[in-house]
Amino acid sequence: MDRKPLMHRAAAAAVVAAFALVLSGCLLWPGAFTSSLDLRRSGMFTFAYDGEIHLMALSKLARMGDLASAEEFVAEACYDDDMETRECSVEELAEQRKAWDEAAAERAASKAEEAEAARAMLGGIDPADPAAAEELAAKLRRQVGWKRVEYKGDGLFDVSFAVTGRIDHDFLFPTMEGFPMVNAFVAVTRRADGTVRVDAPGFAPSGGGNPFQGMMAGMGGMSLPKGKDGEKGPILPKIEGIFSVTTDGEILANNTDEGPVARTDGRTLSWTINSRTKIAPTALIRLD
Repeated sequence: MDRKPLMHRAAAAAVVAAFALVLSGCLLWPGAFTSSLDLRRSGMFTFAYDGEIHLMALSKLARMGDLASAEEFVAEACYDDDMETRECSVEELAEQRKAWDEAAAERAASKAEEAEAARAMLGGIDPADPAAAEELAAKLRRQVGWKRVEYKGDGLFDVSFAVTGRIDHDFLFPTMEGFPMVNAFVAVTRRADGTVRVDAPGFAPSGGGNPFQGMMAGMGGMSLPKGKDGEKGPILPKIEGIFSVTTDGEILANNTDEGPVARTDGRTLSWTINSRTKIAPTALIRLD
């Protein structure tokens, strides 16, 4: 059996999944990282993130049109009365090709709409364009907390972020000026009863109920096939890191494997994050 059509469809599905992630709001993706949250009963907190952040490289994906929008005709399977695959007749192949040709305009329009919607969600910035990516890096550097922002190419940024303040309001990381939608890696919510809820939805690539996100997580570190111009396909992000929460408050709930570990300045919760992580880190802590 010829495996090329199957490989072609699998690669196309991966590219479509990448677009779906962008269009569903999953613009950012952690790579290799360490992240920590220190939360004091006084209400003071310090949050830090060091490592990689991936911003979906749209032009890389767009240039792989032969995968994402099937610019090369690939015949569908034909079946006999027993639903067994058989060789297609000349007439059947001609009919398939005619239908494919007639749908060319619709495919092109759909691809253009997806690309435009993705660009709008990225604030008009294409992270695969070095000039635009450097513009984004410069914007981040002028925001409070971003100590280092280095662009490595293909939508990959190496960053160091740290901020200290009072948790008398909700806190999200990351935030980016000019981006209409950014998916949060970490969210800290202050409740009226004196408790604080910590959630890290961005650190659960296989969970969250998004099938496209789970698919991309499972393919992390892999390179998609080359485009029809011979250009190397983008390498899908691979997530691997540690997230920890240290507090002198009362830990009311958490979903770590081993529970809190005592330290001189309180107790620490720790989560190991990788592509198999299905449940987002979460904790509920009571402050004074």
